[in-house]
Amino acid sequence: MHILFLDPFHGGSHAAVSVGYAQHSQHDLTLLTLPTDGGWRWRMRGAAITLARQLRTLVAEQGTLFDLIVTTDMLDLATFLGLTRDLTATIPTAIYFHENQLTYPLPQERKRDLSFSWINYTSVVIADAVLFNSEFHRRVFTQSLVGLSGRYYDHQELDLIKQIDAKSQVLAPGIDLVRFDQYKPTSVSHAAEEHVPIILWNSRWDYDKQPHAFFDALATLEARGVDFRLIVVGEYIDPKAEEFIAVRERFASQTLAWGYVEDSAEYARLLWQADIVVSAAIQEFFGIGLVEAMYCECVPIVPRRLSYPSLIPEHYHSDCLYESERGLVDKLQFAIANLAKLKAHDFRGVAAPYDWKQIVQQYDEMFAAVSQR
Repeated sequence: MHILFLDPFHGGSHAAVSVGYAQHSQHDLTLLTLPTDGGWRWRMRGAAITLARQLRTLVAEQGTLFDLIVTTDMLDLATFLGLTRDLTATIPTAIYFHENQLTYPLPQERKRDLSFSWINYTSVVIADAVLFNSEFHRRVFTQSLVGLSGRYYDHQELDLIKQIDAKSQVLAPGIDLVRFDQYKPTSVSHAAEEHVPIILWNSRWDYDKQPHAFFDALATLEARGVDFRLIVVGEYIDPKAEEFIAVRERFASQTLAWGYVEDSAEYARLLWQADIVVSAAIQEFFGIGLVEAMYCECVPIVPRRLSYPSLIPEHYHSDCLYESERGLVDKLQFAIANLAKLKAHDFRGVAAPYDWKQIVQQYDEMFAAVSQR
Protein backbone atom coordinates (compact mmCIF):
# COMPACT_ATOMS: atom_id res chain seq x y z
CA MET A 1 0.00 0.00 0.00
CA HIS A 2 1.24 3.50 -0.82
CA ILE A 3 0.39 6.10 1.82
CA LEU A 4 0.69 9.87 1.47
CA PHE A 5 1.44 11.28 4.93
CA LEU A 6 0.87 15.03 5.20
CA ASP A 7 2.57 16.59 8.23
CA PRO A 8 1.94 20.37 8.15
CA PHE A 9 3.57 21.02 11.56
CA HIS A 10 6.64 18.83 11.32
CA GLY A 11 8.21 19.08 14.75
CA GLY A 12 8.07 17.51 18.20
CA SER A 13 5.67 14.58 18.58
CA HIS A 14 4.15 15.25 15.14
CA ALA A 15 7.48 14.67 13.40
CA ALA A 16 8.37 11.76 15.69
CA VAL A 17 5.21 9.88 14.73
CA SER A 18 5.29 10.57 10.99
CA VAL A 19 9.00 9.80 10.61
CA GLY A 20 8.87 6.86 13.03
CA TYR A 21 5.98 5.29 11.18
CA ALA A 22 7.66 5.78 7.81
CA GLN A 23 10.76 4.01 9.14
CA HIS A 24 8.94 1.01 10.59
CA SER A 25 5.89 0.44 8.41
CA GLN A 26 5.60 -2.39 5.91
CA HIS A 27 3.78 0.07 3.66
CA ASP A 28 5.40 2.58 1.31
CA LEU A 29 5.11 6.11 2.76
CA THR A 30 5.63 9.44 1.06
CA LEU A 31 5.95 12.32 3.52
CA LEU A 32 5.06 15.88 2.59
CA THR A 33 5.98 18.15 5.48
CA LEU A 34 6.17 21.81 6.46
CA PRO A 35 8.40 23.19 9.22
CA THR A 36 7.09 24.65 12.47
CA ASP A 37 8.44 28.09 11.56
CA GLY A 38 5.70 30.70 11.81
CA GLY A 39 3.70 28.78 14.38
CA TRP A 40 0.79 26.37 14.38
CA ARG A 41 -1.84 29.04 13.64
CA TRP A 42 -0.35 29.81 10.25
CA ARG A 43 -0.03 26.12 9.46
CA MET A 44 -3.71 25.52 10.23
CA ARG A 45 -4.67 28.47 8.02
CA GLY A 46 -2.30 28.02 5.10
CA ALA A 47 -0.80 24.54 5.00
CA ALA A 48 -3.67 23.13 2.91
CA ILE A 49 -2.80 25.47 0.04
CA THR A 50 0.94 24.79 0.16
CA LEU A 51 0.58 21.01 0.52
CA ALA A 52 -1.95 20.93 -2.31
CA ARG A 53 0.62 22.62 -4.56
CA GLN A 54 3.32 20.19 -3.40
CA LEU A 55 1.08 17.23 -4.19
CA ARG A 56 0.44 18.52 -7.71
CA THR A 57 4.17 18.90 -8.25
CA LEU A 58 4.79 15.38 -6.95
CA VAL A 59 2.16 13.84 -9.20
CA ALA A 60 3.37 15.80 -12.22
CA GLU A 61 6.99 14.75 -11.69
CA GLN A 62 6.49 11.15 -10.57
CA GLY A 63 2.95 10.21 -11.55
CA THR A 64 2.53 8.81 -8.05
CA LEU A 65 -0.81 7.28 -7.05
CA PHE A 66 -1.80 6.74 -3.42
CA ASP A 67 -4.05 4.26 -1.64
CA LEU A 68 -4.53 6.41 1.47
CA ILE A 69 -3.92 9.93 2.73
CA VAL A 70 -3.00 10.41 6.39
CA THR A 71 -2.65 13.80 8.02
CA THR A 72 -2.77 15.48 11.42
CA ASP A 73 -5.02 17.91 13.27
CA MET A 74 -2.91 20.82 12.01
CA LEU A 75 -4.28 20.51 8.47
CA ASP A 76 -7.48 22.02 7.10
CA LEU A 77 -8.34 18.73 5.45
CA ALA A 78 -11.58 19.93 3.85
CA THR A 79 -9.77 22.76 2.06
CA PHE A 80 -6.92 20.46 1.00
CA LEU A 81 -9.32 17.94 -0.54
CA GLY A 82 -11.26 20.72 -2.22
CA LEU A 83 -8.09 22.07 -3.81
CA THR A 84 -7.00 18.60 -5.01
CA ARG A 85 -10.33 16.96 -5.77
CA ASP A 86 -9.25 15.92 -9.28
CA LEU A 87 -6.36 13.98 -7.69
CA THR A 88 -7.81 12.82 -4.36
CA ALA A 89 -11.57 12.33 -4.84
CA THR A 90 -11.35 8.53 -4.65
CA ILE A 91 -8.58 8.27 -2.02
CA PRO A 92 -9.67 7.50 1.58
CA THR A 93 -8.37 9.82 4.30
CA ALA A 94 -7.44 9.46 7.96
CA ILE A 95 -6.69 12.33 10.35
CA TYR A 96 -4.59 11.84 13.49
CA PHE A 97 -5.17 14.09 16.50
CA HIS A 98 -2.11 14.86 18.61
CA GLU A 99 -4.09 17.75 20.17
CA ASN A 100 -7.16 19.76 19.25
CA GLN A 101 -8.38 23.35 19.25
CA LEU A 102 -11.76 22.71 20.90
CA THR A 103 -10.67 21.55 24.35
CA TYR A 104 -7.06 22.73 24.67
CA PRO A 105 -7.13 24.81 27.89
CA LEU A 106 -6.33 28.49 27.49
CA PRO A 107 -4.88 31.00 29.94
CA GLN A 108 -7.54 33.19 31.56
CA GLU A 109 -6.51 36.24 29.56
CA ARG A 110 -6.85 34.48 26.18
CA LYS A 111 -10.11 33.96 24.30
CA ARG A 112 -10.53 30.89 22.12
CA ASP A 113 -10.40 31.55 18.39
CA LEU A 114 -13.20 29.32 17.13
CA SER A 115 -11.94 29.48 13.55
CA PHE A 116 -9.32 26.88 14.50
CA SER A 117 -11.94 24.78 16.28
CA TRP A 118 -14.00 24.90 13.11
CA ILE A 119 -11.06 23.66 11.02
CA ASN A 120 -10.80 20.63 13.32
CA TYR A 121 -14.56 20.10 13.01
CA THR A 122 -14.81 20.24 9.22
CA SER A 123 -11.73 18.03 8.97
CA VAL A 124 -13.32 15.24 11.01
CA VAL A 125 -16.58 15.61 9.10
CA ILE A 126 -14.85 14.91 5.78
CA ALA A 127 -12.28 12.33 6.93
CA ASP A 128 -12.98 8.62 6.52
CA ALA A 129 -11.27 7.78 9.82
CA VAL A 130 -10.52 9.94 12.85
CA LEU A 131 -7.71 8.75 15.11
CA PHE A 132 -6.87 9.99 18.60
CA ASN A 133 -3.76 9.37 20.65
CA SER A 134 -5.81 8.34 23.71
CA GLU A 135 -9.34 7.38 24.70
CA PHE A 136 -9.45 10.44 26.94
CA HIS A 137 -8.70 12.64 23.94
CA ARG A 138 -11.34 10.95 21.79
CA ARG A 139 -13.98 11.32 24.49
CA VAL A 140 -13.44 15.00 25.35
CA PHE A 141 -13.19 16.00 21.69
CA THR A 142 -16.44 14.29 20.73
CA GLN A 143 -18.24 15.78 23.73
CA SER A 144 -17.03 19.26 22.83
CA LEU A 145 -18.53 19.11 19.34
CA VAL A 146 -22.03 19.59 20.75
CA GLY A 147 -21.07 22.95 22.20
CA LEU A 148 -19.34 24.05 19.00
CA SER A 149 -22.14 23.32 16.55
CA GLY A 150 -24.73 24.28 19.17
CA ARG A 151 -23.57 27.90 19.00
CA TYR A 152 -25.44 28.37 15.74
CA TYR A 153 -29.12 29.32 15.79
CA ASP A 154 -30.11 26.83 13.09
CA HIS A 155 -28.70 23.96 11.03
CA GLN A 156 -26.62 22.71 13.94
CA GLU A 157 -26.24 19.31 12.24
CA LEU A 158 -25.96 17.49 15.56
CA ASP A 159 -26.52 14.15 13.83
CA LEU A 160 -23.02 14.50 12.36
CA ILE A 161 -21.52 14.07 15.83
CA LYS A 162 -22.74 10.47 15.98
CA GLN A 163 -21.23 9.82 12.57
CA ILE A 164 -17.91 11.31 13.68
CA ASP A 165 -17.93 9.23 16.85
CA ALA A 166 -18.63 6.08 14.84
CA LYS A 167 -15.54 6.55 12.66
CA SER A 168 -13.27 7.54 15.56
CA GLN A 169 -10.67 5.18 17.01
CA VAL A 170 -7.72 5.31 19.39
CA LEU A 171 -4.19 4.81 18.11
CA ALA A 172 -1.46 5.58 20.62
CA PRO A 173 1.67 7.27 19.29
CA GLY A 174 4.56 5.02 18.44
CA ILE A 175 7.76 5.96 20.29
CA ASP A 176 11.36 5.01 19.59
CA LEU A 177 11.96 3.53 23.04
CA VAL A 178 14.57 0.95 22.06
CA ARG A 179 17.03 3.78 21.42
CA PHE A 180 17.24 4.32 25.20
CA ASP A 181 18.62 0.81 25.81
CA GLN A 182 22.14 1.58 24.65
CA TYR A 183 22.46 4.30 27.31
CA LYS A 184 21.31 2.22 30.27
CA PRO A 185 24.02 2.21 32.97
CA THR A 186 25.73 -1.16 33.31
CA SER A 187 26.55 -0.61 36.98
CA VAL A 188 25.51 1.51 39.94
CA SER A 189 28.35 3.65 41.22
CA HIS A 190 26.80 4.53 44.56
CA ALA A 191 25.49 2.51 47.47
CA ALA A 192 21.70 2.41 47.61
CA GLU A 193 21.64 3.66 51.19
CA GLU A 194 23.66 6.76 50.19
CA HIS A 195 21.65 7.59 47.09
CA VAL A 196 19.64 10.81 47.18
CA PRO A 197 16.50 10.35 45.01
CA ILE A 198 16.53 12.30 41.75
CA ILE A 199 13.32 13.94 40.55
CA LEU A 200 12.81 14.54 36.83
CA TRP A 201 10.79 17.25 35.05
CA ASN A 202 10.71 16.60 31.29
CA SER A 203 7.52 18.49 30.42
CA ARG A 204 7.39 21.76 28.49
CA TRP A 205 7.85 24.90 30.58
CA ASP A 206 4.41 26.32 29.78
CA TYR A 207 1.25 27.23 31.67
CA ASP A 208 -0.63 24.04 30.68
CA LYS A 209 2.07 21.87 32.28
CA GLN A 210 1.97 23.96 35.50
CA PRO A 211 5.69 24.12 36.35
CA HIS A 212 4.82 26.48 39.24
CA ALA A 213 2.82 23.69 40.92
CA PHE A 214 5.79 21.35 40.58
CA PHE A 215 8.27 23.78 42.07
CA ASP A 216 5.87 24.78 44.85
CA ALA A 217 5.74 21.09 45.74
CA LEU A 218 9.53 20.89 45.80
CA ALA A 219 9.69 23.92 48.10
CA THR A 220 7.25 22.23 50.48
CA LEU A 221 9.30 19.04 50.37
CA GLU A 222 12.39 21.02 51.26
CA ALA A 223 10.56 22.70 54.13
CA ARG A 224 9.64 19.25 55.44
CA GLY A 225 13.33 18.33 55.46
CA VAL A 226 13.12 15.92 52.52
CA ASP A 227 16.37 15.61 50.55
CA PHE A 228 16.28 15.25 46.77
CA ARG A 229 18.14 16.09 43.59
CA LEU A 230 16.65 17.60 40.45
CA ILE A 231 16.84 17.20 36.67
CA VAL A 232 14.87 19.74 34.60
CA VAL A 233 15.02 19.06 30.86
CA GLY A 234 11.63 20.19 29.57
CA GLU A 235 11.49 22.54 26.60
CA TYR A 236 11.11 26.18 27.59
CA ILE A 237 9.73 29.08 25.54
CA ASP A 238 11.75 31.89 27.08
CA PRO A 239 14.91 30.91 29.00
CA LYS A 240 15.32 34.56 30.05
CA ALA A 241 11.93 34.79 31.72
CA GLU A 242 12.24 36.12 35.28
CA GLU A 243 10.25 33.23 36.76
CA PHE A 244 12.39 30.68 34.96
CA ILE A 245 15.65 32.23 36.18
CA ALA A 246 14.34 32.67 39.73
CA VAL A 247 13.35 29.02 40.06
CA ARG A 248 16.65 27.88 38.61
CA GLU A 249 18.55 29.92 41.18
CA ARG A 250 16.22 28.78 43.97
CA PHE A 251 17.04 25.10 43.40
CA ALA A 252 20.59 25.46 42.08
CA SER A 253 22.14 23.45 44.92
CA GLN A 254 19.91 20.43 44.20
CA THR A 255 20.09 20.61 40.42
CA LEU A 256 22.08 18.07 38.40
CA ALA A 257 20.92 19.25 34.97
CA TRP A 258 18.82 22.19 33.81
CA GLY A 259 17.61 23.19 30.36
CA TYR A 260 16.22 21.61 27.22
CA VAL A 261 18.48 18.88 25.87
CA GLU A 262 18.57 18.55 22.08
CA ASP A 263 21.11 15.75 22.04
CA SER A 264 19.16 12.48 22.24
CA ALA A 265 22.04 10.58 23.84
CA GLU A 266 22.38 13.10 26.66
CA TYR A 267 18.61 13.13 27.16
CA ALA A 268 18.62 9.33 27.44
CA ARG A 269 21.45 9.34 29.99
CA LEU A 270 19.59 11.87 32.13
CA LEU A 271 16.40 9.81 32.07
CA TRP A 272 18.32 6.73 33.22
CA GLN A 273 19.90 8.83 35.98
CA ALA A 274 16.52 9.98 37.35
CA ASP A 275 14.37 8.01 39.82
CA ILE A 276 11.00 9.80 39.78
CA VAL A 277 9.24 11.59 36.92
CA VAL A 278 6.57 14.18 37.75
CA SER A 279 3.73 15.84 35.89
CA ALA A 280 1.42 18.60 37.11
CA ALA A 281 -0.30 19.12 33.75
CA ILE A 282 -3.79 20.46 33.18
CA GLN A 283 -3.47 19.41 29.53
CA GLU A 284 -2.10 16.10 28.37
CA PHE A 285 -3.71 14.06 25.61
CA PHE A 286 -1.16 11.23 25.86
CA GLY A 287 2.22 11.71 27.60
CA ILE A 288 5.20 10.72 25.44
CA GLY A 289 7.76 12.17 27.87
CA LEU A 290 6.22 10.21 30.72
CA VAL A 291 6.34 6.96 28.74
CA GLU A 292 10.00 7.58 27.85
CA ALA A 293 10.85 8.14 31.52
CA MET A 294 8.95 5.02 32.64
CA TYR A 295 10.81 2.99 30.02
CA CYS A 296 13.99 4.20 31.72
CA GLU A 297 12.57 2.86 35.01
CA CYS A 298 11.43 6.13 36.54
CA VAL A 299 8.55 6.06 39.01
CA PRO A 300 5.67 8.24 37.68
CA ILE A 301 3.94 10.71 40.00
CA VAL A 302 1.07 12.25 38.01
CA PRO A 303 -2.39 13.78 38.59
CA ARG A 304 -5.54 11.67 38.60
CA ARG A 305 -6.90 13.36 35.49
CA LEU A 306 -6.49 13.68 31.72
CA SER A 307 -4.87 10.66 30.04
CA TYR A 308 -2.91 9.53 33.09
CA PRO A 309 -5.39 7.13 34.77
CA SER A 310 -5.52 5.06 31.58
CA LEU A 311 -1.78 5.31 30.92
CA ILE A 312 -0.86 4.07 34.41
CA PRO A 313 -2.21 0.57 35.25
CA GLU A 314 -4.90 0.61 37.91
CA HIS A 315 -2.89 -1.48 40.36
CA TYR A 316 -0.30 1.33 40.47
CA HIS A 317 -2.81 4.17 40.95
CA SER A 318 -2.54 4.35 44.74
CA ASP A 319 1.24 4.80 44.50
CA CYS A 320 1.38 7.10 41.48
CA LEU A 321 -1.74 9.26 41.13
CA TYR A 322 -2.52 12.32 43.24
CA GLU A 323 -5.69 14.41 43.62
CA SER A 324 -4.44 17.89 44.55
CA GLU A 325 -1.33 20.03 44.91
CA ARG A 326 -1.07 18.88 48.52
CA GLY A 327 -1.44 15.35 47.23
CA LEU A 328 1.50 15.92 44.87
CA VAL A 329 3.73 16.78 47.83
CA ASP A 330 2.56 13.77 49.82
CA LYS A 331 3.00 11.37 46.90
CA LEU A 332 6.49 12.69 46.22
CA GLN A 333 7.47 12.34 49.86
CA PHE A 334 6.08 8.79 49.89
CA ALA A 335 7.94 7.90 46.70
CA ILE A 336 11.23 9.25 48.06
CA ALA A 337 10.81 7.34 51.33
CA ASN A 338 9.84 4.11 49.53
CA LEU A 339 11.94 4.42 46.40
CA ALA A 340 13.32 0.88 46.36
CA LYS A 341 9.85 -0.60 46.67
CA LEU A 342 8.37 1.57 43.94
CA LYS A 343 11.27 1.09 41.53
CA ALA A 344 10.67 -2.64 41.79
CA HIS A 345 7.39 -2.09 39.92
CA ASP A 346 7.59 -2.88 36.22
CA PHE A 347 7.07 0.62 34.82
CA ARG A 348 9.37 -0.28 31.94
CA GLY A 349 6.91 -3.03 31.03
CA VAL A 350 4.08 -0.47 31.08
CA ALA A 351 5.94 1.68 28.54
CA ALA A 352 7.38 -1.02 26.28
CA PRO A 353 4.21 -1.72 24.19
CA TYR A 354 4.43 1.81 22.76
CA ASP A 355 7.76 1.13 21.07
CA TRP A 356 7.46 1.28 17.29
CA LYS A 357 8.46 -2.35 16.86
CA GLN A 358 5.55 -3.36 19.09
CA ILE A 359 2.89 -0.97 17.82
CA VAL A 360 3.62 -0.59 14.11
CA GLN A 361 1.50 -3.60 13.15
CA GLN A 362 -1.50 -1.91 14.73
CA TYR A 363 -0.84 1.15 12.57
CA ASP A 364 -0.42 -0.91 9.41
CA GLU A 365 -3.58 -2.92 9.98
CA MET A 366 -5.67 0.11 10.87
CA PHE A 367 -4.55 2.10 7.84
CA ALA A 368 -5.04 -0.90 5.56
CA ALA A 369 -8.62 -1.19 6.83
CA VAL A 370 -9.27 2.52 6.18
CA SER A 371 -7.88 2.26 2.64
CA GLN A 372 -10.38 -0.50 1.82
CA ARG A 373 -13.44 1.54 2.76
